[in-house]
Amino acid sequence: QVQLVESGGGLVQAGGSLRLSCAASGRAFSAYAMGWFRQTPGKEREFVAAISWRGRSTYYADSVKGRFTISRDNAKNTVYLQMNSLKPEDTALYYCAADKFPGRVVVSSLGDFGSWGQGTQVTVSS
Repeated sequence: QVQLVESGGGLVQAGGSLRLSCAASGRAFSAYAMGWFRQTPGKEREFVAAISWRGRSTYYADSVKGRFTISRDNAKNTVYLQMNSLKPEDTALYYCAADKFPGRVVVSSLGDFGSWGQGTQVTVSS
C-alpha cells in the first residue's frame, strides 16, 4: 500500500494557473503509474491525467488536453499536475491515485487505481 498526500489547491481566477503536488510514501513509488482524478458534488469521480511509471508516457482527458501537464519526480516520490488556463468548470476536489499493479505504462480507469489521497480543493472563479 502507498500513502498519498496532495497539496497545492486553492482559489484562482479564470485563466490562472495552479500546480498540484502529490507526495507518496510506503512502497516503491517509481514502479507504479500515477494519475489525477477530480470530483464535484453529486458527480462521479472523473479521470484527468495519468503518467507511466517511468514518466515517458502521459494521457489526458479531452477536457484538459493542452492546458494541464502531468509529470513526476521519482527521486522525490512526487507527481505533479500543472494546470494552466483554468476555467470555472475545472472547479473540483482533485485526487492523486496510484496504480494497483507495477510496471504498467498508462492507466486511466477508476478501477485501475488502488491507492488514493485525501484530495485538494481547486476553485476557479469567473
